[in-house]
Amino acid sequence: MAATVKYDEVETGQEIPPAEYTVRRANLVMYAGASGDFNPIHWNERFAKTVGLPDVIAHGMFTMAQGGRFVTDWVGDPGAVVDYGVRFSSMVVVPDDDQGAVITVSGIVEEKLEDKRVVIALTARSNDSRVLSKARAVVQLS
Repeated sequence: MAATVKYDEVETGQEIPPAEYTVRRANLVMYAGASGDFNPIHWNERFAKTVGLPDVIAHGMFTMAQGGRFVTDWVGDPGAVVDYGVRFSSMVVVPDDDQGAVITVSGIVEEKLEDKRVVIALTARSNDSRVLSKARAVVQLS
C-alpha cells in the first residue's frame, strides 16, 4: 500500500475532519482478549466503582489506538505512520447501555517536514473531556 494523501496537496494548518468511534463494553472485552489486559476496571462495573472510578473505563491503549486508526484512515496506509505518541489525560467512561461512549478524534497538519513527511497533531475527546494530550503522528506521504 502507499499513502493516498499527497505531500504537495497538504498545507500546514490544514484540518483533518473529525471522526467518531463508538466504544461499547463488548469492544473492551474483545480488546482485553487481544491485548491480555484483563484488569477488571475495564469490564467489571462493581470493581471499577469500588476503586473510585465512575464506571468501567476504556483501556488507555484502546483509546490511543482510535487516534492511530484516525491517522491511518486519513492517510490510507497503516505503514505510512513513522512515529506516533500520546499522553493520557482523561478516562473514557463506558456505560453499560446500547450507546456506549464516543471518542471523537480530529487532526491538523502541524508541520511539513523533509522527505514528504508531515506531523499531525491530534485531538481526542470523550464526554467533553480531552482524553489524549500531546498526541502527534509523523506520516510519510507520497
